[in-house]
Amino acid sequence: MFTSPRSSAPRRALAAAGTAAALALTLAACGSGDSKDSSTPGMHHGSGSTAASSSSPSSTPSSSGRFNDADVTFAQQMIPHHQQALEMAQLADGRASDQDVKDLAAAIEKAQDPEISTMRGWLKSWGKPGSSTASNMPGMHHGAGGTDMAGMMSDEHMTALKDAQGTAFDKMFAQMMIDHHEGAITMAEDERKSGRSADAKKLAGTVITNQTAEIAKMNRILDRL
Repeated sequence: MFTSPRSSAPRRALAAAGTAAALALTLAACGSGDSKDSSTPGMHHGSGSTAASSSSPSSTPSSSGRFNDADVTFAQQMIPHHQQALEMAQLADGRASDQDVKDLAAAIEKAQDPEISTMRGWLKSWGKPGSSTASNMPGMHHGAGGTDMAGMMSDEHMTALKDAQGTAFDKMFAQMMIDHHEGAITMAEDERKSGRSADAKKLAGTVITNQTAEIAKMNRILDRL
């Protein structure tokens, strides 16, 4: 059957239109897929997440990592100083008769024992040597005789305290601990003035505050006994 050019033209036009429509639909589908990927949470943020994790606060040096010679000296000397205070406080058990003296001795143990552990931790983190006991450091028990360790009791003083009982112990303990605390306060004031470590300077401030208050209590005890 013969078909004239006039009757076949519409069919070709329709076919062309159908092809164009199909192409348009294909392109639209591809475009919507790209848009979906870019809007999906986390699809294009891998490098950004890595950068964020690399700058976490844990990578920032803490203030306690900065120190100087004054901080080291403060810790190395305050450790044996505290150790002797603990030794004196422990003697109150079985010797002291005044309840205020007993309470004060317990408070000194509670405060200064953890401070010793803290200062040992600093020295270890700083790579500096510490001291395990007051007795193994030359001159540690001769504060009254001119050593740099302000307020340290001599061996003779410690022996006299061990031999005392009752009210005699209470008076001797209070007077000796006042001298001992005054030495610690002097050391702490030096740290506040010359130290660099924020943590060490904060502890020095605590020593000054607490031991100043304890000196006032012991002076009241002496006035009463």
